[in-house]
Amino acid sequence: MKLRKLFCLLPLLLLMGISMPAFSSNSNKKPSDSTSLAIRSEQILNRLKEIKGIDRSTLSPTERKELRKEVKDMKKEMKVAKGGVYLSVGAIIIIILLLILIL
Repeated sequence: MKLRKLFCLLPLLLLMGISMPAFSSNSNKKPSDSTSLAIRSEQILNRLKEIKGIDRSTLSPTERKELRKEVKDMKKEMKVAKGGVYLSVGAIIIIILLLILIL
C-alpha cells in the first residue's frame, strides 16, 4: 500500500519541479516583425548613446530622475524583446537523469 502511494505522489512531485516562464503584461508591446524589432533596438541604442553623452551636472534633479527612469524602461523593453528559455532546477535534474538512463 505504501508503495502504491509513493507511485501516485511521484509524478506530482516531478511536475512540481518543472516551472514555466512568466511573462509580464508588457509583452504585448513587443513588435511581431523581426525587422521592426531590429529597428526599435537600434533606436534604443542610439538613445542610450545620447543619454551617455549628456552632461548630467547641468541637469536638475527631476531631469536626472526622468533620465534614469527612461533608461530603466528601455532596458526592460530590451529584455522583453530578447525573450529566453527558463529551466527550473527540478527540470535540469530530470533531464540529467534521463540522459544517464538513456546513455
